[in-house]
Amino acid sequence: MRRLIWLGVMCLLTVGSVGCGTEPPADLVGTDRSTPRMRQVAEAWKGSEAARVWRTGFYLLDDPERLPEDAFHNGADKLAYGNGNFRLRAGALPGAAARHGRIRWTNGDSLPATVMTARQAYDTLDRGDRGDGADPLTVTKAALGEMTVNTSRGPARVPAWLLTLDGYDTPVRLMAVASPKPPRAPVPSLSPQTVHGVQPLDEIREVSGDGRTLTVRASHGACDDGPAVDVLETGDSVVLAGGIRGAKDGPCTMQLLHASVTVHLDRPLGDRLILDAFTGKPVTMAA
Repeated sequence: MRRLIWLGVMCLLTVGSVGCGTEPPADLVGTDRSTPRMRQVAEAWKGSEAARVWRTGFYLLDDPERLPEDAFHNGADKLAYGNGNFRLRAGALPGAAARHGRIRWTNGDSLPATVMTARQAYDTLDRGDRGDGADPLTVTKAALGEMTVNTSRGPARVPAWLLTLDGYDTPVRLMAVASPKPPRAPVPSLSPQTVHGVQPLDEIREVSGDGRTLTVRASHGACDDGPAVDVLETGDSVVLAGGIRGAKDGPCTMQLLHASVTVHLDRPLGDRLILDAFTGKPVTMAA
């Protein structure tokens, strides 16, 4: 639930300058404005140690938390959750020690993993913020189960702690295994001073069943015609470059807006990496 805020800040700065009429970039789609950067990112990842590690390890491209299906009943509960304001009912957490589990992919691959205790999982949720005056959410029970998450190797089933909240029909799901720090990207990120029309992407919202269409969540400003996403396909990767359409001259409010963009691929995605031309890193998948 707490996603990559710094990307939004950088995008806000970039969109703000573009929207106020300082050298607005041309539309990215159908032009070569972003091609050199996309090629640089694709070549850097091709055959790299980072790509090898990425394809053989467990690296999360998802949120490790899942809200209850009926969340939230009111604004106070939403505020309490966002602030990490929780309390435990007596006996809610089992006292078992950490145990061994497995991460399992749909192709049959798996990796061993240490499953954190219920207390360790709960502590990632409860930040003890009691300063908002709202009543905390009460955890009444914890049970070990599973959840599906998007990873560097596709969807995987992982151990998860299911925490029941007082008044909610379905539990909060917390991933119960740690995801290691991703390998360092083999190409440096751009900065707001060097973007030349390329902006960071938010996340991949959906991959179609046939792997030929990506739905990308991208950012734009209040004084343009919306986001655009350019694509470069190689045998190893799909590199996406975010940008904007129709930047307008003149005064503009500093707003960061979001919209979904559909990207069509020439062939199915398969096991190719999806890379962000701005950051040089794999793109996060939506929960």
